[in-house]
Amino acid sequence: MENSFSLKGKVIVVTGGTGILGNSFINGIVEAGGAVGILGRNKQVAEERADVINKNGGQAIALVADVLSEDDLQNAKQTLLDKFGRLDGLVNGAGGNMPEGVLQPDEDIFKMNIEGMKRTLDLNLWGTLLPTQVFGDAIAKTGKGSIVNISSMNSKRAITKVLGYNMGKAAVDCYNQWFAVELANRYGDAIRMNALAPGFFLTEQNRNLLTTPDGGYTERGEKVIRQTPFKRFGNPDELIGALVWLLSDASAFVTGSMICVDGGFSIFGGV
Repeated sequence: MENSFSLKGKVIVVTGGTGILGNSFINGIVEAGGAVGILGRNKQVAEERADVINKNGGQAIALVADVLSEDDLQNAKQTLLDKFGRLDGLVNGAGGNMPEGVLQPDEDIFKMNIEGMKRTLDLNLWGTLLPTQVFGDAIAKTGKGSIVNISSMNSKRAITKVLGYNMGKAAVDCYNQWFAVELANRYGDAIRMNALAPGFFLTEQNRNLLTTPDGGYTERGEKVIRQTPFKRFGNPDELIGALVWLLSDASAFVTGSMICVDGGFSIFGGV
């Protein structure tokens, strides 16, 4: 019996593939049988991760690019096609917060860093849209594929301080639904777009905001835990199942959706 959850024979690009969550994404894809393009700005990390996968019998290639540079992305696409000859999927994992996109409680709300907010929004929105424009064209030439965007709890609720990130992820949600419809209008069920919405996972960007050096929680971390019915942060590998499902043929009738992997954060009213 054919395993519809398998990614065997599929080639998937993961932007943000050099990050903590990106590492789980690429390993999950390889474990499901797929070949992976590890795209990020950190050449050393991308190459190290590709080498480990290749030495263990998988297929991977390092792709060095800034997701806000169309020239970088075009070069990365050509490198990938020269290696594998096709592309079946894209995970838009690049994004995140920036210090200049944060408004602290003691700062004047009417004098926020507008340019900083714009830069953070741009990274998350255009850092998702531009790779889709570039790699989506290759998926269309393959004839069938799946694109997975990364949303966030920040698009569902007003998470304090990180306005630029909130706006960027909310824009990604809008884009996810709009583009899924347009893909369906043009390609039927051949090319799908969905979103994965992680809850709170410890990464390099938020670790110091949520935890103390001794392993405890900061005040902000405690608030997150109180709002999460599972009463813990997520493990990056807990995103793999939903990601592989969205990339695989097992989700063939799913498009424009958002899958929350959040320990219940998005549904809990706090009481």
